[in-house]
Amino acid sequence: MKNRVVITGLGVVSPNGVGLDAFTTAIKKGQPGITFHQQLADLQFSCCIGGVPLISEEKKLEYLTPLQLRGFNSSGILYGCIAGMDAWRDAGLSIDPKSKLDFDSGTVFGTGTSGVEKFREAIYKLDDKQVKRLGSTVVVQTMASGISAFLGGILGLGNQVTTNSSACTTGTEAILMGYERIKNGQAKCMLVGSCSDDGPYIWGGFDAMRVMTYKHNDTPEQGSRPMSASASGFVPGSGAGALVLESLESALERNAKIYAEVLGGHINSGGQRQGGTMTAPNPEAVQHCIKEAVVNANISAIDIDTINGHLTATSKDALEVENWTKALDRQGNDFPYINSLKSMVGHCLAAAGSIESVATVLQLKEQFVFPNINCDDVHPEISNLISEEKIVKRALKTELNIAAKASFGFGDVNACIIFKRYN
Repeated sequence: MKNRVVITGLGVVSPNGVGLDAFTTAIKKGQPGITFHQQLADLQFSCCIGGVPLISEEKKLEYLTPLQLRGFNSSGILYGCIAGMDAWRDAGLSIDPKSKLDFDSGTVFGTGTSGVEKFREAIYKLDDKQVKRLGSTVVVQTMASGISAFLGGILGLGNQVTTNSSACTTGTEAILMGYERIKNGQAKCMLVGSCSDDGPYIWGGFDAMRVMTYKHNDTPEQGSRPMSASASGFVPGSGAGALVLESLESALERNAKIYAEVLGGHINSGGQRQGGTMTAPNPEAVQHCIKEAVVNANISAIDIDTINGHLTATSKDALEVENWTKALDRQGNDFPYINSLKSMVGHCLAAAGSIESVATVLQLKEQFVFPNINCDDVHPEISNLISEEKIVKRALKTELNIAAKASFGFGDVNACIIFKRYN
């Protein structure tokens, strides 16, 4: 007997809203969180805009102690701790440093590159022969599993505590990893999500690849344009998203509020074959991932009401929509609604899948589709595949039952997850 898995808590740190209330308001209104960054211009970046969450020093002290913040310089871990702790509290679970170890609860919390600013700081000290002045927290701030180590200790988690990393697919993959653990009876509760650092030392490589837009340094809020004919590359972002997954039995026992149910999903790779490369998807593998997610969720393709795509505002957006039409065998007016949170927050890299999943679950809970901003000029290759009415330009109140969320990452890796409204 497999356990049903539901979502009982959400947390988010996003460029357009820190905290669930601010984020929900922002996505309903189509408020962007992209700004100009002088530091990028000073470093001669082509793209000088990006999405960075605004967090005050006072806000940090609501989550981490002065001791934890001493010598602290890891934005991704900070974002992950805030989102994770918020999700835990939102689920009605307590945070008590004196609590007993909880063997039924764990975390899968992913990241890409952790603590790059702290690592840079450490390198300069080492090169200056100041190894004894590195401090005691360099390792935990820069190791990949730093975020799960922080959350595991803060929450007293005794089940699996780990960090996954699979480029832009990280967050979506983390949710599915936690889901599988609960479904198979290995845990009752899993905090899942992902985070990403911000700044030039994370974003520089993408600027060098010329995959980020350089055309909107004077109009940052218009820079991220998924599915648009005038899209000119992605805008970098950062932050964290977190979800508390729980067995339905556990959630009902403690009378927890339930946002949605996780029906299933699929993770695969295109093997960098058949058109797939380190940076481009293998279309056959993408379609296979979507099809298998539908099968795993025990639904039909026609049941999907809305899609939150990967859709980065690059040349691959049209190919992604084509892959959806082929995988679901739906097109034109028969296609589900489709949107991309990246139009508002940019591409949050390792954090993208989890932040976007939070947005997807909110749509099911509150019965709306958030808008695709900056997409008044739909790419003609996309409008030839699906009706433009399915690309929502303003928030739409409508009945939703099932939503699909997918992420496709560097290395030709894919993940697709199916969420269902909980009644």
